[in-house]
Amino acid sequence: MITIDDISMFVIGFIRLGAVFRFIYCMVRLEGAAEEQTQYQKRAKNTVVFYVLAESVWQIKEVVLRYYG
Repeated sequence: MITIDDISMFVIGFIRLGAVFRFIYCMVRLEGAAEEQTQYQKRAKNTVVFYVLAESVWQIKEVVLRYYG
């Protein structure tokens, strides 16, 4: 039987994998496109910010569950 913890671990893994692949994609495109360089720099920065915020949400969730659980 699938529990909520299993689903959250899947979502965390999916977010991590997606952020890594998006960052790599932006870095590869950054090397190839000189005229679109600022656009891909911004996208790479936004990917890193998203990853940090997503990890923070999961860590805060764990702290709250351990504190009240």
